[in-house]
Amino acid sequence: MSNKKRKYLEEFKAEALQLLRSKNWSAKSIEEELGTTKGLLSKRRRMDEYEKAGTGYEPVGETQEAKIKRLEREVSILRQKRS
Repeated sequence: MSNKKRKYLEEFKAEALQLLRSKNWSAKSIEEELGTTKGLLSKRRRMDEYEKAGTGYEPVGETQEAKIKRLEREVSILRQKRS
């Protein structure tokens, strides 16, 4: 089995999250049905809730190195959006 990290398009994640909100299914059952990574929808839902609240998403127990990498990615994304 490969250790490569799966990448999903933002549109796919948004549609999966919409499916979670519109159906009376658990995140686990939708993940199994779509064949996605375990925990993807739960994490995405939390991130979306933080974003709507305007507090930002900061994972609990995040190491300093992981936080720096995450913030660098966010800066990169914001720079691309601004361009």
